[in-house]
Amino acid sequence: MSPFLSFSEPVQAALSEKRPVVALESTIIAHGMPWPQNVETALRVEKIIRDNGAVPATCGIIHGKLTAGLTLDQLEYMGKNGRQIRKASRRDLPYLISQQQDGATTVASTMIIAHLAGIRIFATGGIGGVHRGAATTMDVSADLQELANTPVAVISAGAKSILDLGLTLEYLETQGVPVIGFETSDFPAFFARKSGFNVDYRLDTPHDIARLLDTKWKLDNKGGVLIANPVPEKWALDADLIEQTIAQAVVEAEKAGIHGKALTPFLLSRIEQLTGGNSLATNIELVCNNAVLGAQIAVNL
Repeated sequence: MSPFLSFSEPVQAALSEKRPVVALESTIIAHGMPWPQNVETALRVEKIIRDNGAVPATCGIIHGKLTAGLTLDQLEYMGKNGRQIRKASRRDLPYLISQQQDGATTVASTMIIAHLAGIRIFATGGIGGVHRGAATTMDVSADLQELANTPVAVISAGAKSILDLGLTLEYLETQGVPVIGFETSDFPAFFARKSGFNVDYRLDTPHDIARLLDTKWKLDNKGGVLIANPVPEKWALDADLIEQTIAQAVVEAEKAGIHGKALTPFLLSRIEQLTGGNSLATNIELVCNNAVLGAQIAVNL
């Protein structure tokens, strides 16, 4: 894969010296948050990972290169150009690479880059999943199939609460993806700490999680692991209020005919407007919280 893959110097050095590395996505920079909070958050998350003993590897596609470890200039390029940069999932990689274009990586494509680079741990905000109304739209995120097939552990605040969380968990169960709750038995709902759905297993230390990952991959047990880490209580939003807000945003998206890749960015942006910016603050804090846990797991692994 060397013709298609490039590394920043710090990431390449860490991998060659077998030091812990944590992958990060770039869709959250280009599509998930406005400028300049997007780049400020990206830099804050990278610092958190360093402070906890690991090396950050923010992933993206730059001029057709799968890149593990974006430079400061590349991060700012992603942040300033925002949605002008294509949101890149698995299906987009051959096109973007062959046409030497840029792409902001989703959970699925970040997992692919991480796996190719030899990075086992990936911290993000929330994964994609089965969308509400998927029984008729068949709108299921490629993130779930990637978790079923690619041996990377994903630390998230559960799945985005704009999704059908029950069906998302059913899909993961069918695909054999373990869902681990960090210090919780209740699957977190991104903005809220609880969803009412159970995780498969609760583990209370990064060491225990690392031991599970090590065991899974030594067994040659296919695929990844979802590690659900609830948003800190201080930043959690009221579950009933956020559900009402999401329902309103979903109705507006349906009326506007917004679907596919454009749906999640629209919903997150509309929810931010409806909550007076509170959802953005929560989003930033939960990403930072996941970065801490990701680094701790990587160090233990």
